[in-house]
Formats: sequence, structure tokens, C-alpha cells
Amino acid sequence: MAAFCRARHRWKRTNCLHVLTRNLTGKYDYDLVVIGGGSGGLACSKEAAQLGQKVAVLDYVEPSVKGTKWGLGGTCVNVGCIPKKLMHQAALLGTAVKDAKKYGWQISGPICHDWATMAEAIQNHVRSLNWGHRVQLQDKKVKYLNVKGSLVDKHTVKGLSKAGKEVGCSSVFISIPGAVEHGITSDDIFWLKKSPGKTLVVGASYVALECAGFLTGIGLDTTVMVRSIALRGFDQQMAGLVTDYMDAYGTKFAWMCVPKRVDKLSSGALQVTWTDTHTGNEHKDTYDSVLWAVGRAPETKALGLDKLGVQLRKETGKIVVGADESTSVPNIYAFGDIGEGRPELTPTAIKAGKFLARRLAGHSTELMNYDNVPTTVFTPLEYGCVGLSEEEAEKRHGKDGIEVYHAFYKPLEFSVAERDASQCYLKVICERGGDQKILGLHFTGPNAGEVTQGFAMGFQCGATYSHLLQTVGIHPTCAEELIKVSITKRSGLDATVTGC
Repeated sequence: MAAFCRARHRWKRTNCLHVLTRNLTGKYDYDLVVIGGGSGGLACSKEAAQLGQKVAVLDYVEPSVKGTKWGLGGTCVNVGCIPKKLMHQAALLGTAVKDAKKYGWQISGPICHDWATMAEAIQNHVRSLNWGHRVQLQDKKVKYLNVKGSLVDKHTVKGLSKAGKEVGCSSVFISIPGAVEHGITSDDIFWLKKSPGKTLVVGASYVALECAGFLTGIGLDTTVMVRSIALRGFDQQMAGLVTDYMDAYGTKFAWMCVPKRVDKLSSGALQVTWTDTHTGNEHKDTYDSVLWAVGRAPETKALGLDKLGVQLRKETGKIVVGADESTSVPNIYAFGDIGEGRPELTPTAIKAGKFLARRLAGHSTELMNYDNVPTTVFTPLEYGCVGLSEEEAEKRHGKDGIEVYHAFYKPLEFSVAERDASQCYLKVICERGGDQKILGLHFTGPNAGEVTQGFAMGFQCGATYSHLLQTVGIHPTCAEELIKVSITKRSGLDATVTGC
């Protein structure tokens, strides 16, 4: 999503084209025009309107290759965080039903999952959010235009009303025969009316693992094809625990493999041919669905940025931005997924958008702080983290400059259910000297997002290891294991928690 400020524009219609033009007096009709109605764009526009600015939002989503389309709210609401978390919850409930028998619940007959029921309920919830966003814009006097926006100059925006592409990032395919014709992406999976059946997920990003996790959890035969490593950019020890748990959970992994082609057989099944890069051998198998989760590409080409001289990062296609979200052209700002080097996370886009609106309205000078942003991967065993990975901490401070406190623990909930807790683990990475400032915190286990969110505030206050030890735990919880952690990796001692 990108925001363009101090541009009081006037609309002029030409066939299906709307053009924002300047009055002869030099006056403009809008203080702020926001291109992109995702989480960040909506937050920015509403904040600006509340501060007395006259605001317009341009948003249009072109259907995916498979024809999937959705409403106002961007990736998070429609094809990201919200439907993902709800399908993850569906999978967790399946596990809970199995655990329930150990807790005395009498459950007779086979347990099965109905995709259509789940999908309809989730899709209806998403549509209610789409409607809610439109109502909020109307209530705050923000003009919503369902058009594809692009720039004419630094004060003029035009909008095409019949077709367009959502600003931000969209899913990409690998360039092999049959990928586009026979595959789907995360833009499609949440809007399927029927179960995807036996599924091959290509990629090992958090999106890939989350999708594979909930598909496995609702009982579908699911395989993840990994070219190199899982969860690139995350702490790799934690990534290994996540995939180890998924493997035990029932998700299959094809490591060090690269797809070559996808063919549709007469039976309707999809035959995938791939190469094992370790052995060089070629393999084939059939699937009902092939889900491409190999990343998202920025939709910047149609914005007309090149004509204005807005600088893009050649390797990524994203907009180069300063600490204040400014681009290389005055009056044009960019934030959210489309900004180079920015986290592709909804909460950061929302905060950045609000801060930008306040600065543009002259109400604040505060900049968005992109350091120590917490996040959680909603895989079957959730993984939450904030701060530096162990690899990055070691790179910045040296192996002898950090101390890593860690523990393997067993959630109380797992005990009666007799569930394996081998991958339930936490570590706190600290500076080795001085007050032992905490550099990173990592946690795998139930409700990892809730746990990590609470500890994230401590990072904004300069939390140290001694602060952690001074904190009183809540018993019995998984989170309390973090404030009890005392064994270092350096010591070589067994880090398994014993007792209650």
C-alpha cells in the first residue's frame, strides 16, 4: 500500500477512466490520496480523516489466475492472517477432539471434517469484515473509490474503474510447464468451495508451512516440497523444531527437491515431476491440488512510478523508502509490504500508516520503529519470536558476546493427553556482558502468539535477563517457563524442565 500526500485532487471522468486534476488556482480537492485499501492504507486514511484531512482511498483487486476475488481489506483480511488463523483453529480443534478422549469425553464414531462447512463460515466472516471496513470509511468521511490507481505526476492520480491489481504484493508462480494452469496459491486456498484433497505445497515459507499444517490437521494428505531450507530469515534451530513437529504430526516433506512440471491426467489428477537435487534423481507423484507458496511479488509496475522517478530496488521491485516512509519524489510516500526492507506484517503497516498520517497532518514527528517486531508462525506447533535470531545475534555480537538460555518443557495440557512435547522449546538470547540485555526471544508451543506478544513490550523497555528473573510467573502456564529459564547452551547441561 502506498500513500500520496498533500494532493487535493479533483476527479474528472473519461469513459472508464477517472483522472485527478489540479484546479487553475493551484488548489487541490484532497489532502491525502491513498492507493491500496489494505490494513495499512485503511489505517492511514482513517487516521488522517480523524485529524481533519480530506482523504480518498483507491482500491481494486483483480481476480487471481484461478478467478478468486475478494473485497476491501487487503491480503490480511481476505487471503492472509484472518482466514489462515481460522483454518489453523479448525485444525487445532481436530487435535483437541482426539485429546478429549483422554480427558474423559465419550466420543463415538469416526471423526471427520467437512471443508464446505468450514469454508462457508470463514468466507462469510471475511465478507462481514469487508463490509465493516466500508462502513468505517463512510463514518469517517473517507471517500472510497473501487478503482485501480496510478500516478500521473506528484500531485495527480488517475484511476481505472474496470480492471486493476491490488497495491502491495501478490502471490507468484514458479516458471515451469503447468504451474499456472494447474496450480493455486494462497490467494485461492481460502476461497475454495470444495476440499483441495491430497495437496502438494511448494515452498517452505511461513505461509507454506501454515497452509500445510492446517491441511494436515483437518485430515488431508499433505506434502511440502522444500528447495533448500524452511523459514528462511527465522532462527534455524526453531525452524527445525517446527518442521520436526509437523513431520511427526503427519505432514510429509520432500527436502532438497525442485519441481519440473505439472501435468493434468485424464483422471483429473495432477502429476508432478520433480528432481531431488541431492541425488539428481527424478520422481513423480499425483495430487488433487498443487499449492504454490514461493513468495509474493510487489505490484508496482502499474503505478506509473518510473515516469515520476520514484526509486525502486531492482532486485525486489519494491519502493525505496526513508525512515519517514518518504520516496525519492516529494509528496509521495510508501509503507507496508511495498516498502523495501519493511516487514510484510499487518501490524507494522497499520502503525506506520497511522504515524505517517499524524506527521503529514502536523500532529506528530514520531517515526515507526521497525526494530524488535514480534511475530508468530501459526504452524501446528506455533512458533513465536521477537528480536534477533541466534544466527543474527552471533553475527552482530560474536559467539563469545552472547549468552543463550534455553529449555525444553512440557505443556501441562500435553501430559494427560500423552502428547509428545519433544519440540516444545524456548530460548532467550542475551548480551553476555553488562546487564545482559535481551537480544532475542524464541518460543515453540501452544498459544505462542499470545506468549510472545506479552514479552515483546519488554523489548521496548530495554529488558535484561535480570528483569526476566525478577518477574513473577503465572502458574501453571507455558509462558512462565520463560521467566524460569536458567541453563545456558554454553554450559552443556541438560535443558529439560523437570517438575511442575
